[in-house]
Amino acid sequence: MSQTITLRYWAAAKAAAGTDADEVAVDGPVTLSRLLLEARRLHPEGRLPGVLEVCSVLVEDRPVASDDPAEVLVQPGETVQFLPPFAGG
Repeated sequence: MSQTITLRYWAAAKAAAGTDADEVAVDGPVTLSRLLLEARRLHPEGRLPGVLEVCSVLVEDRPVASDDPAEVLVQPGETVQFLPPFAGG
């Protein structure tokens, strides 16, 4: 049975993707690496791949940007948030 993982884009990532979120169908837990590839596949044109490289990444409320994406497992039903660096204070 297929379930989904939500990819949520903020600020410059939202502008680059042209949407604030994507739903990715999965059959079980997947790596963050796979989800990054899927985000790039869904939005091959434009700046999104470059923006994703500088984003802070949260799985639910857990920061994972400093972890190896191949080692981060994301469960069906969870949300992965991509937060670009913000300017200002």
